[in-house]
Amino acid sequence: QVQLVESGGGLVQTGGSLRLSCAASGRTFSAYAMGWFRQAPGKEREFVASITIDGFSTYYADSVKGRFTISRDNAKNTVYLQMNSLKPEDTAVYSCAATSFLSGGPGAPYDFWGQGTQVTVSS
Repeated sequence: QVQLVESGGGLVQTGGSLRLSCAASGRTFSAYAMGWFRQAPGKEREFVASITIDGFSTYYADSVKGRFTISRDNAKNTVYLQMNSLKPEDTAVYSCAATSFLSGGPGAPYDFWGQGTQVTVSS
């Protein structure tokens, strides 16, 4: 089992920035590719970004490419999502997830999920 706990969400104005963190405990964090997902009210959960176990490769949804950056610190068992130039349509609950599918990506089977953190972007 891998336990994941997100933090860093909040209320921000359009154009602002937030940095989300996801702290992992349990099994070896560095053995999992990590992803961030989001779900807005009344919408299905969507993939945001993912990062490989070594942190060398990342993958982004087109809607966040150039604005969001995913990174990880295996020594701290933590994955981050830096979100810049935020828009109202970025408002959602953001969750991190872990997959043993080493390249990650939107189609990977994510085995472990956090509870999520709310991000609200005001216009």
